[in-house]
Amino acid sequence: MTREECLKRDQTDELRHFRDRYAIPRGMIYLDGNSLGLMPRAVPERVAHAVSVQWAEDLITSWNKHGWFHLPRVAGNKIARLIGAATDSVIVADTISVNLFKVLSAALALRRGRKVILSDSGNFPSDLYVAQGLNRFLADGHSLKAVAPEDVLDAISTDVAVVMVTEVDYRTARRHDMKAIVTKAHAQGALVIWDLAHSAGAIPVDLMGADCDFAIGCTYKYINGGPGSPAFVFVHPRLQNEAEPALVGWWGHANPFAFSPEWQPASGMVRQQCGTQAMLSMVALDAALDTWADADMQKLHAKSKDLCGLFIALVEERCARHGLKLAGPRDFAARGSHVSFHCPEGYAVMQALIAAGVVGDFRAPDLIRFGFAPLYNSFTETFDAAETLGHILDTRSWNRPEFLAKKSVT
Repeated sequence: MTREECLKRDQTDELRHFRDRYAIPRGMIYLDGNSLGLMPRAVPERVAHAVSVQWAEDLITSWNKHGWFHLPRVAGNKIARLIGAATDSVIVADTISVNLFKVLSAALALRRGRKVILSDSGNFPSDLYVAQGLNRFLADGHSLKAVAPEDVLDAISTDVAVVMVTEVDYRTARRHDMKAIVTKAHAQGALVIWDLAHSAGAIPVDLMGADCDFAIGCTYKYINGGPGSPAFVFVHPRLQNEAEPALVGWWGHANPFAFSPEWQPASGMVRQQCGTQAMLSMVALDAALDTWADADMQKLHAKSKDLCGLFIALVEERCARHGLKLAGPRDFAARGSHVSFHCPEGYAVMQALIAAGVVGDFRAPDLIRFGFAPLYNSFTETFDAAETLGHILDTRSWNRPEFLAKKSVT
């Protein structure tokens, strides 16, 4: 596809009006929405009101007057629509790692007598760390078994208590078959926890259709909730009043303002909260979620596949002689909305790209990664990004001390 053809494609794009809803820095091609999404233009006004009126003037009355106390559930229901979850089966709370600890501990308690947590070697390391830490704390023989991503399905057996996998691999964009894994796990008596960090807001997810047990996810990537915005947790309605996390707090109590010294879990998703939630971040996220109110996930996914396919084709045509190799599958039914290439000197190449106004990121040991957020990324900037990458590789402009020196965040 030529640049002119990309321009025409942008003009007929059904999702093009969403781009105006985001603050896009001038001169920047932002392909890192899979790490931190752009800021929706509606967010500053909502946060300013929360600071200058709700906090500064209304103070503690805002828990009732401005609905702070119920906002985690309100935002959760907005996310539920994006991930195929039932009403009141998602709540926004805490961080993704804290939520994983909560649902993993609850799931293990529901499968006492089984000791294996099954995951894959490509899972995000923090998820593996949470499982390792919980196993050490329990100290009763639980173990984490991590197999190659393609071997997860075959590794599900009757000794597995919980299958804990990320639907879309953070490095390669490889996508697990959600329905197949859940079906096999349930047949073997195991529960499944899905990490939707690279799924929510990027691809269609059908948690209820797949009969999923638990899911967690972050909101600062494709959902655009802001840096460190609160995470979400899903529990299937059939498990909500059975699943009790090991980490509990007063916001999950059945009657928090009775201040009882004894724990009594609330019914439904409320029990998945711990302590007081961060309201300024919650308000920002809620405003960001309103941007999604009229978004069609099927149309979004179709554009995602087109953007990723275009970028792969352009990079392979333009940069083949430089040793770049696609990571992950070519089948777009089996991948998420980011594209990674194995690239010699990948870190320096990415730093040179960022300096040239094309923002992606690097994942060790050699992957340059580009996230495509269909609500705001265009075909023209996809073309320009591939051209810029080709120019940097052709001229070896990446080979400079400032690009070779590793920064704290890659």
